[in-house]
Amino acid sequence: MTNATTHKDHDASAALAERIRQANAEGTPLRIVGGDTRYFYGREVQGSELFTHEHRGISFYDPVELVVSVRAGTPLAELEAALAEQGQMLPFEPPRYGIASTVGGMVATGLSGPRRPWAGSVRDFVLGARVINHAGIEQRFGGEVMKNVAGYDMSRLMVGAQGGLGLITEVSFKVLPIPGATQSLHLELSLDEARLRLAEWGREPLPISAAAWLDGALHLRLEGGPSSVAATRARIGGDDLDNGFWTALRDQRLSFFSEGRAPLWRLSLPHRTPALELPGVDERLMLHDWAGAQRWLRAELDADTLRRACQAAGGHATCYGPRPADVEPFTPLPEVLMKYHRNLKAQLDPKGIFNPGRLYAAL
Repeated sequence: MTNATTHKDHDASAALAERIRQANAEGTPLRIVGGDTRYFYGREVQGSELFTHEHRGISFYDPVELVVSVRAGTPLAELEAALAEQGQMLPFEPPRYGIASTVGGMVATGLSGPRRPWAGSVRDFVLGARVINHAGIEQRFGGEVMKNVAGYDMSRLMVGAQGGLGLITEVSFKVLPIPGATQSLHLELSLDEARLRLAEWGREPLPISAAAWLDGALHLRLEGGPSSVAATRARIGGDDLDNGFWTALRDQRLSFFSEGRAPLWRLSLPHRTPALELPGVDERLMLHDWAGAQRWLRAELDADTLRRACQAAGGHATCYGPRPADVEPFTPLPEVLMKYHRNLKAQLDPKGIFNPGRLYAAL
């Protein structure tokens, strides 16, 4: 068990709190910066930079209880290396986008990797958090302190909020053991055939932990006990695939992501959604991740047309970039939902100093 807190950590936290108190008193907007590797995800923020990288390190780790608490400025790679030494991992397989990627940025964006449909999302594994509010007061939510302000589950509310509700200083996670065996497979299948196979396998307790279709082939990852993985591999067949494929997919380093200069769109759709009717788009040229629930597309498309098609299917579309000036990164919210977001922002950040406009211009 590890439990480490130093005067340096306290000083770093106190310095961040003082900056926030001053900004709130002056009404000065702050642009929160960790590793700045996820700058592309969301709207640009105009504000004084507030760096978190000095507030780093694992403050508590109990491998037996599968719990770790880590400061927000800690590099994600550093946390994952410490977990790996104990044969453990972050189950949601967060993307890094660079060696400077931090835990705080991971939580603020809420992005997960290929394992997400089978293991869960970032939010599912957050147990608690420490957050500095607009008044410069560090508050603790979750963990040992179960009661949250105004009835909100504040620790999980911070996931995906893009730093717009307060400054995350520390997060506690549930972790899981690294699987005993891993086998990745490459199967030459058409998109329709892959969908049928995945639907069939989804009705059985097979140890599948990732599934993506690209360039005429289904890519699968099996994880679990050695005997279960071996038996499933023998049954499914296919060719061996380098496990590094999933890391490249996770961090958008596959050649698919660098081809062309058209905007990159991520379509989030219900499982088994059929091909969308999009002008000039062939779904066989898209990357289908999460067994088809997450689809990647590079195309010069009218944003409203694309988003209407996704919404009709029960999903939404996010523009990763390069983003045209008149296109919002995230699907515009209905006015009723936007009202709730504005009310929440007004309650937790009344002067709008935390990453203003990062999610939407009105927040």
